[in-house]
Amino acid sequence: MKAVRFHEVGGPEVLREEEVPVPTPSAGQVRVRVAASAYNAADNGMRGGFLPIPVVLPHVPGYDVSGTVDALGEGVEGLAVGDEVIGFLPMERDGGAAEHVVAPAGALVAAPTSIPLTDAAALPSVALTAWQALFDDGGLQAGQRVLIVGAGGVVGKYAVALAERAGVHVVATASPRSADAVRAAGADEVVDHTRDDLLDVVGEQVDVLLNLAPLEPERFTALVSLVRDGGAVVSTTAFIPTPGDEARGVRAATVFVRPQRERLAELVSLVDAGALHVEVTRRIPLAGLPALHAEAAAGRIAGKVVVLAG
Repeated sequence: MKAVRFHEVGGPEVLREEEVPVPTPSAGQVRVRVAASAYNAADNGMRGGFLPIPVVLPHVPGYDVSGTVDALGEGVEGLAVGDEVIGFLPMERDGGAAEHVVAPAGALVAAPTSIPLTDAAALPSVALTAWQALFDDGGLQAGQRVLIVGAGGVVGKYAVALAERAGVHVVATASPRSADAVRAAGADEVVDHTRDDLLDVVGEQVDVLLNLAPLEPERFTALVSLVRDGGAVVSTTAFIPTPGDEARGVRAATVFVRPQRERLAELVSLVDAGALHVEVTRRIPLAGLPALHAEAAAGRIAGKVVVLAG
């Protein structure tokens, strides 16, 4: 089968499309005929060697995947050959940038039926990140207020939609380019971060500040004043320390996305109910993955890109 792998960490040039044996599932695993995988910034970090996830080389990237079950390992229940599935695969193991991938049965759930199977690869880790940031790490509840900084990105729009659905008042920052999409996702207030200063325009304190943007540390610390006493600051930008305010009981949490099979199944149901929109900006062939990594190394990838296996 075809797979894109790297045998050593380094620049995008270490990625190569190769012919490799089709994997065989062990006990508790299934083999998936891949429809698509999704590109995430962490793939760039693991390939470059600056994200401390202990991958075994050679490594196939693409930990978000969609496809069809085509073989079962011993002891697997609840899945059958022919099932269409999506999953957030263990990041240290081979991913879905290949024609087949072996996955733990517990990492997979039934794919959405309302969107193409290829596009469904764009859902798992980013939607889980949004949910975990808001509700698990942030402790957000109905009737509260949240400020989402950087809401125009993929995770941000999921966060806006999930918070709005939970009965939370959403204040979000966005550029003019993404403001309409953030409003459509459910934001109650949208602040143009290219024009307005949050410290001037956010009148009422929020219960949770969710940061999804590469803020300067001093700026991030200043924004903590917008959080009420006893609230929370949550951030997905692990390379910037997340500030809190111990004197006011404002806690700080940095999000590292975790597998949650039941939560992923719930997110799929929200997609099929029309409550969540799965964003796919581009679809590229497997052979185009090295060029995508080169693009990411040169600057940020806008939107969500899925990598088609076929």
